Amino acid sequence: MTDETPAAAPQHSETSLREDAYGYSRAVAAGDFVLVAGCTAFEDGVALIEGGPYEQTIAAFKVAFDALDPYGLTAADVVRTRMYLNHVRDCDEAGRAHKELFDTVRPVTTIVVVEGLTDSRMMVEVEVEAHRPGLARTLEGKQP
Repeated sequence: MTDETPAAAPQHSETSLREDAYGYSRAVAAGDFVLVAGCTAFEDGVALIEGGPYEQTIAAFKVAFDALDPYGLTAADVVRTRMYLNHVRDCDEAGRAHKELFDTVRPVTTIVVVEGLTDSRMMVEVEVEAHRPGLARTLEGKQP
């Protein structure tokens, strides 16, 4: 980012009580990028969908896409993803879901196997970073 890049503009989700409790934003615009915090198939302890790692990955990315929407961005604008999994055995199912969503986009991605997430029912957590040239100018003075 340069000195000409506008300061980050947070966007608070209306579905996550943890944002206020923990002091974070679901998504933040930083210049021509939008960074989306970790998303799961759960919101405030309530399952958005029942299912295994494939279903949870699809649902978690939908939460992330919903966070991109106020900025006018979609999956086509995603340039980086991260997937955090509880078990290495879930890599193929999470990868299959990722391919289904991003096969034509092909963002860079990282898969990390972690010891656990904040709820034992969670199998997958995802993060996305999206980019659109000129986005900062488009958002100037606006709050998504």
